[in-house]
Amino acid sequence: MKYVALVIPLLFLALFAYALFKKVKLYDCFTAGIKEAAPLVLSLFPYLAAILILSELFEQSGLSGYLTAFLAPAFRALGIPPEISKLVLLKPFSGSGSTALLSEILSAYGADSYIARCACVAYGSSETVFYILAVYFAGIGKRRIRPVLISLFAGFASVVLGCFLCRFL
Repeated sequence: MKYVALVIPLLFLALFAYALFKKVKLYDCFTAGIKEAAPLVLSLFPYLAAILILSELFEQSGLSGYLTAFLAPAFRALGIPPEISKLVLLKPFSGSGSTALLSEILSAYGADSYIARCACVAYGSSETVFYILAVYFAGIGKRRIRPVLISLFAGFASVVLGCFLCRFL
């Protein structure tokens, strides 16, 4: 296992050796890449700020609790345990918030329970859709609703399928 930790440093050394062999000016290339990335970061900031503020407002306003309680019967009908419905709703908005929820679920129900397995699958099979789309929209400069809907549907479908498969595992 100790040898695996050497893979990344050896990869960097090989890359530097190859660049020296090809007579590439590494520092100049690195700074040129940073110059190209700076405008993207500046255009990305408003989108990320909006997503972070909205996800915090969603949680602090209590709307997530009401929505969780409202959707729990529908989730139960689809095979998703109601105990993880808050995780399913929060994951598209916040990665760190969903990590904290996953930790709470694992502590409350045990790592080997059906609920915990479904929570792990829900956490691992979906993405922070709004964060990724903020990066995407900032990069292309357009705002479209279709990628949002497709991403949310795919994430939810993966949770439903994952919870179905957890019944047999």
